[in-house]
Amino acid sequence: MAEAPRRDQRSRRSFVAGATLLTMLLASCSGVVPRGGRPAPAAPKPESQSEIAPQDQPRHRVAVLVPLSGPNAAVGQSIANAASMALIDTSNKSIRLTTYDTATGAAAAAKRALADGNRLFLGPLLSDDVAAVATEARAESVPVVAYSNDAAVAGNGVYLMGFSPSQSVDRVVRYAKGRGITKFAALVPAGVYGRNASTAMIRAVEGAGGSLVAMKSFDRTPKSLSMAVAQLGKGQPYDAVLVADNARIATQAVPLIRKATSPQARVMGTELWQAESALLTSPVLAGSWFASVSDKRYRQLAAGYKRQFGRAPFRLASLGYDSMLLVIKAAGSWKVGDRFPANMLRDPDGFVGVDGAFRFGPTGIAERALEVQELSPAGAKTVSEAPASFKQ
Repeated sequence: MAEAPRRDQRSRRSFVAGATLLTMLLASCSGVVPRGGRPAPAAPKPESQSEIAPQDQPRHRVAVLVPLSGPNAAVGQSIANAASMALIDTSNKSIRLTTYDTATGAAAAAKRALADGNRLFLGPLLSDDVAAVATEARAESVPVVAYSNDAAVAGNGVYLMGFSPSQSVDRVVRYAKGRGITKFAALVPAGVYGRNASTAMIRAVEGAGGSLVAMKSFDRTPKSLSMAVAQLGKGQPYDAVLVADNARIATQAVPLIRKATSPQARVMGTELWQAESALLTSPVLAGSWFASVSDKRYRQLAAGYKRQFGRAPFRLASLGYDSMLLVIKAAGSWKVGDRFPANMLRDPDGFVGVDGAFRFGPTGIAERALEVQELSPAGAKTVSEAPASFKQ
């Protein structure tokens, strides 16, 4: 495990020109958009509880559980670094943040975090790890704010911050229906994400009052994708088709769709497209729509992160930053040593962070305010803004 590094705040400069601090609302209190600074020093060596306990007694103890080794180490480190940035940017000294590596065993990491006195878990990232950590956390009434988007592991003390395909599908379908599109089709990949997207598409089209005329799955091979597109064209004509996969797959699917089935159909995507910004200016995807959280504040986070750590973050780093803003908000009414006030996570007015407005619903899944973007070779443009908040 590693405790979050401390930095001399006086030497840091804002990356926002003409301002020393750029604030954004976190429900009724203010959070801070990340600032730039000198490259961070090397990650601190793991410290034992006995070495850090005396100076940490007055602070809230929060654990970040992410993979720090293995194939997902870079993503996990981005999330952990961003969580540390939130503490630095808000100059918060009331929270002790310690990172634990789930790649060596999620349940074991959770047990270590509990033994160290942590009262809230941020993470894990992978759904299997969430299930393992939740078992340990529930026994001690420790809430888990995880970075997964697998709805199957939500609830009973587990809150999910991951971006949900069901919400992005519903948002883009309703936008399309509002612009006269009534007949929909979909291409979905095999696997958990594809199954979730399939269910979301059925519900979204039905809820919007449209008709789902065809839906085919594929296994991400060129042959399978080509066959799925061909089968899609054997059904009724459709006005729009959802490619429920990443932008790379979409660039392969769209030429097939145009040639084999529907030259005029509007192409739609999911939140996965946002992670591949370099592909979004491809002429192949021109005119496509997809729904996602806004990238405006994330670009600020990424700029500050790169200045501090010397490299660009992974897109999921925003989850680490926003989850720490939640903790900072709660810290004002959280007595050191007490259980984390989990009721604060269920604020119906929600929160505002790097990824915009969000709130946790009854199931523990983050409901997010999404925007719709239209793609072109000149760049994506927002054609339907995300709501600024959930306040009525």
